[in-house]
Amino acid sequence: MRLPPALLILTAALLWGLLGILGKQAQAAGVAPLEVAFWRAVLGGALFALHAAVTRAPLPRGRDLGVTVAFGLAGVSVFYGSYQLAVRMGGASLASVLLYTAPAFVALLGVLVLRERLSLRELAAVAGTLAGIALISLGGGAGVTVTGAALGWGLAAGFTYSLYYLYGKAYFARYAPPALLTVALPVGALGLLPFVEFTAKTPAAWLSLSALSVLSTYLAYLAYSAGLRGLPATRASVIASLEPVVAAGLAALLFGERLSLTALLGAALVIGAALWLGLAENKSGEAQG
Repeated sequence: MRLPPALLILTAALLWGLLGILGKQAQAAGVAPLEVAFWRAVLGGALFALHAAVTRAPLPRGRDLGVTVAFGLAGVSVFYGSYQLAVRMGGASLASVLLYTAPAFVALLGVLVLRERLSLRELAAVAGTLAGIALISLGGGAGVTVTGAALGWGLAAGFTYSLYYLYGKAYFARYAPPALLTVALPVGALGLLPFVEFTAKTPAAWLSLSALSVLSTYLAYLAYSAGLRGLPATRASVIASLEPVVAAGLAALLFGERLSLTALLGAALVIGAALWLGLAENKSGEAQG
């Protein structure tokens, strides 16, 4: 029995909403942030490699392989590491909200790299994102530590996450994504390896690391990609925006993290700007298609 596409996208959003929660649980069990990122890349990469082998998906070669290796270093090593450091420094809810600065970074990269001009919508969204970050930094909240380091790592995660948009636009139509991730995730793990200090892990730590890799990495991607096959990208974008809401709710329930009213307004601005940019991009793509 096939699940409805909307339910698949919702499942992906819920699973991605667990990223900071499971990472924080692993860290609470004694695993350092960069080791959490390392094992997520290793275990997730193994699952995608198995998937690619079973489906006989061809791996990238030549120049495409080189670009994928570079993406693995930036989009996995730096992204996975900075996200877990943001969780450690500021909390799971703060890290999840700052991740949604990625669309604003995509717009800015279009100006800097592709020499594109920002539209009025993009300018307003970038301004809204900056205002949201300012409100979050001023607001803070219970169990949420808003420091320069927390904001810096969170924004680094948002920036490197934005590279998924650019890389995916160029390569996800040419190769099966599991084949690309079969290369990118192990490369990312190797990039993290020199900075990881391994420690003995409890069963609880391994459980959190395994759940992070299976649920929030492998299954979340499969659910989202399967949902996109039967749902317009605009609706998928709206449903997926529930991710930071899920993360904030679970962080409040499990860890007592509660953003202040000012910070919540800032979070709404960041998420709203990301959603606005996403809807504009999706409508443009659907019109051209």
